[in-house]
Amino acid sequence: MSSAARDAIPNLVDRLAAHRTVGAAPRAELEWLARHGEYRSYQTGERILAKGDPVDDMVIMFTGHVAATLERGTGRRHFLESSGGEITARLPYSRITLAIGDINVLEPLEALFINKRHFKALINECPVVVEIAVHVMLERSRLLTSAATQEDKMMSMGRLAAGLAHELNNPASAASRSAKQLGAALTGAEHAAEALGTLKLSQTQRARLEDIASGALMPTATGVFSAIERADHEEDIADWLDSRGADPSLADTIAESGVSRDSLDALADDFDGEELDVVLRWIGTVYNTRTLASEVERATTRIHDLVSAVKRFTYMDRGSAEVPTDIAQGINDTVMVLGTKAKTKSVAIRVDIAPNLPKIVANPGELNQVWSNLIENAVDALPENGEIRVTARLAGGGGEIVVCVIDNGPGVPLELQQRIFEPFFTTKPMGQGTGLGLDIALRIVRRAGGQIALDSKPGRTEFRVALPVSRPAEMVNDGRGS
Repeated sequence: MSSAARDAIPNLVDRLAAHRTVGAAPRAELEWLARHGEYRSYQTGERILAKGDPVDDMVIMFTGHVAATLERGTGRRHFLESSGGEITARLPYSRITLAIGDINVLEPLEALFINKRHFKALINECPVVVEIAVHVMLERSRLLTSAATQEDKMMSMGRLAAGLAHELNNPASAASRSAKQLGAALTGAEHAAEALGTLKLSQTQRARLEDIASGALMPTATGVFSAIERADHEEDIADWLDSRGADPSLADTIAESGVSRDSLDALADDFDGEELDVVLRWIGTVYNTRTLASEVERATTRIHDLVSAVKRFTYMDRGSAEVPTDIAQGINDTVMVLGTKAKTKSVAIRVDIAPNLPKIVANPGELNQVWSNLIENAVDALPENGEIRVTARLAGGGGEIVVCVIDNGPGVPLELQQRIFEPFFTTKPMGQGTGLGLDIALRIVRRAGGQIALDSKPGRTEFRVALPVSRPAEMVNDGRGS
């Protein structure tokens, strides 16, 4: 040690004694830190470490502000920020070995760096400092987990919002279009009804019309008619109208209504001439009005189902408490809200859930985050026209529910399977994944008392989540399992 370094030690000890985090340690321990540490300073904008560099030092910050900068789908963002008065980087007993992002200086930094080669002696010589470091590490882990979970959820919600906007646009446009057409159709129906009212209908004729109006209308949305069948039917109806001297312009509407030739023949037995035109026009307007009303109903029902699924998926109107949770409902809601993303890649998602699965006590919003992460990862891993199967069954003699998410993609390489649940580990291109999804899923499943496992080979990747149907009351209350 140089004379300049020796002269600096008393000043370092005084600064350590005034330090917000380690200042309460005995002076002998602070002197040990001063002797074995290296004082360094950095200016704003300097990079201390690059992403992936080894993290070899505990850093006791006197002044300044540093942050890990990570690439996100929305751009580069600061993460794990630290300021003067804190200790950061590699702490005794921590598992951090590599920088999770570029470590940049945001405000001028002065700090004491304690290299990991001194950690064994540090543990023996500075028990109070080590105890402080362990508390800092635990709190940092808690904050990191909370922030990572929230960030992953917000990114997932952002992707969901984009997909939901597209998914809602189709039924909303259909409802708007049909509602506009319905006004004109109702006017036409009123005129047709007025014309029908001028006819002096017998009881037999009224019964015939009611029978056709109530039972013969067959919207093409049911899939009964193919395009060829519809064209053939329309041609057949046109021939029938021509043979009866009726208005041929009604062929399209009558054909679309699904009225059969037999029904028309029976109708012609009761009506002829202008009466037949009036009756046929009334049947056409009844069909058209009902069809448009049905389209509005289908479209608005689709919107309602989507909004309900998203509300259940996020549990935005509930707290974070653990409650009896319907696994089947959560999986179905997740598949519904991820439908647009799957359709974009022509990926089929097939759901096979055993009936009458019991509810489990868990946080439903968190479990939906697990299903979302697993299914989204499968969609991302698959080529176009891939397939995902989601199954849920009772197992373990009825003591647990096992949910499997299986895809027929390329699989996870064997050398990466051991790291797949590590935080910040991702195989996706930069900016497309946080590397937090599976780590978060693992934590959530463990909090629910369950387990998650991976089995992968080319052509088949399976994530298997096993959740207990019941847990000891103390485990539910204190949230153990993480």
